[in-house]
Amino acid sequence: MTYHPLRECVDRLAAAGQLVRIEQPIDARLEAAAIHRRVQQAGGPALLFANVTGCRFPMVSNLFGTLPRARAILGEPLERVRRLIELRSEPHLALRSPWDYLGAAWGLWHMWPRRVGSGPAMAHHIALDQLPQLQSWPLDGGAFITLPLVYTEDAAHPGLRHSNLGMYRIQISGGQYQPNQEVGLHYQIHRGIAVHHAAALAQGQPLRVNIFVGGSPAMTLAAVMPLPEGLSELSVGGALAGRRIDMIDRPGELPIYAEADFTLTGTVETGRTLPEGPFGDHLGYYSLAHEYPVIKIDHVYHRPDAIWPFTVVGRPPQEDTIFGQLIHELTGPAIPSVVPGLHAVHAVDATGVHPLLLAIGSERYVPYAQRERPAELLTLANAVLGQGQLSLAKYLWIVAREDNPALDVHDVAAFFRHVLERVDWRRDLHFQTCSTIDTLDYSGSGLNEGSKLVIAAAGPARRSLPAELGGLTLPEPLAAARLCLPGVVAVEGPAFSGSAAQGDERLGAILARLDVDHPLNRFPLVVVVDDSAFAARSLNNFLWTTFTRSNPAADVHGIGSFVEAKHWGCLGALVIDARAKPHHAPMLEEDPAIERRVEALAAPGGPLHGLI
Repeated sequence: MTYHPLRECVDRLAAAGQLVRIEQPIDARLEAAAIHRRVQQAGGPALLFANVTGCRFPMVSNLFGTLPRARAILGEPLERVRRLIELRSEPHLALRSPWDYLGAAWGLWHMWPRRVGSGPAMAHHIALDQLPQLQSWPLDGGAFITLPLVYTEDAAHPGLRHSNLGMYRIQISGGQYQPNQEVGLHYQIHRGIAVHHAAALAQGQPLRVNIFVGGSPAMTLAAVMPLPEGLSELSVGGALAGRRIDMIDRPGELPIYAEADFTLTGTVETGRTLPEGPFGDHLGYYSLAHEYPVIKIDHVYHRPDAIWPFTVVGRPPQEDTIFGQLIHELTGPAIPSVVPGLHAVHAVDATGVHPLLLAIGSERYVPYAQRERPAELLTLANAVLGQGQLSLAKYLWIVAREDNPALDVHDVAAFFRHVLERVDWRRDLHFQTCSTIDTLDYSGSGLNEGSKLVIAAAGPARRSLPAELGGLTLPEPLAAARLCLPGVVAVEGPAFSGSAAQGDERLGAILARLDVDHPLNRFPLVVVVDDSAFAARSLNNFLWTTFTRSNPAADVHGIGSFVEAKHWGCLGALVIDARAKPHHAPMLEEDPAIERRVEALAAPGGPLHGLI
């Protein structure tokens, strides 16, 4: 079953016992988000906050909180879209099983958005401050829209066909924005809106922007999908919704999504920026305040019986993890057609997606010879780092499918074991320095500045991985060794005392005193952390600590390190410095008073009893 107005989705989820209505007054500042996080982490139902303090609109969250519920909301069109993408990758499947793919053809018709003369989205007009003022984390710079559908068109090629619908962060209060007049627009350089903004500037035109909130849940998924330039999210949204997307035609203005619950219309002010943020983001840290474009708001509309949908991001897993899983289900079959020889890619959610990619490729170079080192894998790695959002990856670990055809890229522990059994740190480390990284990642040398590391492993296993510490002794001041995975040990180091660009030279000096016979080298990967008990407590803790708190060029060290012909390698263990550093952004932490209020709501007789 698919839903078109959001209200229909909410009503049917309630009837199915998949949504809980909370009548008690709930504050949109911190309290709603705290409730959402607890219920989502418990695998609980969607939440309708019917009585939002100081606001007349109800709020709904956790619609996509579990994968089964997300699949049920999207219904049969989800499978049709998957088959369409599958056909793009392997067209011969239609000839082999034509009846299996007949329904997919009907989805093509739904991909054509249509212009209409009117719709419920523009029924009522309100002021910006009448919207729910959602604040998710204590240090957030104001209220944000966390599920915005931001619509723009190409100034050089206007119209629905060349439009972009993306999910870009919108700050609606706080900071230096003029109340009821301005909002902040946070986007990154690789996004489709950046292309439209550049085109508008090139033609000396202001960039018009419409921000939709609500409507069909299918549009939410379409807005976050990594689509190639030239393919409109309206088309994918129609295919996912199971019907064409209606856009209200407004001569001389951008069209409005007819089913939207709320719509903000405005214009990006040319040459003007304001600090946007801070904002508690999906890496588990705050993205700090930086200069971003300002949208001058012209109108705010809402439909009858409008509902404000929201999500909350933070250290994964959160609700946006489910978006990633849905996107993988849809786009996974197309990977070989995009990069021939590449079989699977996994953006590891536990690290906040972009810090760590795992990939499996073919190693077909010189097929008549015994493979002893990566070859084609390096070509594939460069191709992966040239693909859209994958270009933001900081660490890419890639292996050859021929070495273990049964290896699952989503079994992270098994993948690490496979790599660490085979990797040769003398040759298999490939750095890209002075590069770009995710805007939200503060482990680098500056905003959008950092480095990348490709670790490519192929061939037979070269070592057995220790599964016990075995009385390991450490050089001072390293201490408190704990096993994270077979072959991976976390050790505690002193407080970081280096620089963002150069790393901690003191740590390098400690490692330089060790020879390749030191017992620490039994473990091919050593991670230096602030709290080894935390890092070793779970796989997710290890992944999050290691890959969100390190910048490869500055923070990767090694025992017996060397440079030969401008290639860096090491004879002993690879050492990643994953300590917290002064240039890092603050870690997200809950507000204790808010948490006590949530606990009270979960007491017997409370609306959250039995849910958390």
